[in-house]
Amino acid sequence: MPAMSNSNWDRRTVLRAAMGLTAAGGLAACGGNTGRNGGGSGDALVQYFHAYGEAGTEQAVKRYAKAYDKADVATQWITGDNFENKLFSALLTDKAPDLFEFHPQIQLVHSGQVADLTDIVEPVKDDFNQADIASHTVDGKIYGVRMIDDPQFFFYRKSLFDKAGVGVPATLDELVEAAARLTTDKVKGVFLGNELHAIIRPMIWAAGADTLDDRNRIAYHTDGVKEGLVTLRRLFTSGDLLLGAPADFWDPSALNQGLCAMQWCGMWAMPQMQEALGDDLGIFPFPKVTGDGKPAVYNGGWSMFVNAKGKNVDAAKEYVKWLWIDQKEYQEDWATSYGFHIPPRTSIAESADKLKSGLPGEGVRLFNEFGHFDNIGFTQAMIDATEDVIADCVRQDGDPEAALDKCDRKVDRELEKLFG
Repeated sequence: MPAMSNSNWDRRTVLRAAMGLTAAGGLAACGGNTGRNGGGSGDALVQYFHAYGEAGTEQAVKRYAKAYDKADVATQWITGDNFENKLFSALLTDKAPDLFEFHPQIQLVHSGQVADLTDIVEPVKDDFNQADIASHTVDGKIYGVRMIDDPQFFFYRKSLFDKAGVGVPATLDELVEAAARLTTDKVKGVFLGNELHAIIRPMIWAAGADTLDDRNRIAYHTDGVKEGLVTLRRLFTSGDLLLGAPADFWDPSALNQGLCAMQWCGMWAMPQMQEALGDDLGIFPFPKVTGDGKPAVYNGGWSMFVNAKGKNVDAAKEYVKWLWIDQKEYQEDWATSYGFHIPPRTSIAESADKLKSGLPGEGVRLFNEFGHFDNIGFTQAMIDATEDVIADCVRQDGDPEAALDKCDRKVDRELEKLFG
């Protein structure tokens, strides 16, 4: 749930984790050790969450923990924009958490940092979105339990589209043309985030490409992706793209405050946008880049992992099972009461009334039709390398082929480390 009120969380942005776990240092000053049950009779557990921006999230996490009677569960609620760095620094110390939220990353598996949770997930595996299971599976074992699925797409102001005579863009070229027609002296046509990082993978998918293929080889270096980069450069230099917004893409304020007519954001922000804009709000996926492409929706989200190097692995696994497998009421509450997220459990998603109709229902439809999930083998270093491409040839005037070649070299080094 990216922070919706947003100054305190980076959650929906692709986390820039120091995945090599190179930084040392403790986290004693971070968050609040206020999630204790107080009356538990078992182990003492510590869990790390980044500070979600949606109101009520911290209280909900601590309320769930307090209801657990087999261990005292303390919650470190990590504020600021460096959750991942603080988390991975802490994992190197004797203050490491017993469990923590993050995204599926294969280095965590290869380094033995996260525990195998197959035994607790397997009995209910068929009730999970199978793409979530796949994105957490390595060599047939499941690492991590998905807590929420977070589709991202474009939100737009219907009245501004009508006034400008603009239709919903079906291609990236049409989006650039629409941005030009929607731009006025007070409103920019579109906002893609301050660094544009959030749209690199959706653009790759919309160009008919992928991050890696099924043999863990580079799949993003295509003519279609180069075409998309050229088009994004044209948008960047057009004057129709909102740059330097007060908050990044995960915060709905750019659209809500009338700074732009279209904004790339996540479904978590939909309630805030509906409150501000009412029926003047629509959504559409990232439009296809080429004739071979297809609209794309990036499915972000957060998962719970158990620290395999912790002192209370079994107790931590038992808590994860209790909360994120057994307690369906809490799982639905977490997904739908603090912003809108899609429950990873099929049975819960099907019973979530708030997501069945209207704009939330449309978001679920786009998620089901066009959604792309994390590839556990496409690591943070690889993500960073693709984001550098945006910097090199969209934000600057570099050659797309050269930028992709540079990215390839970085990604190949990572692939060699991971897969030989």
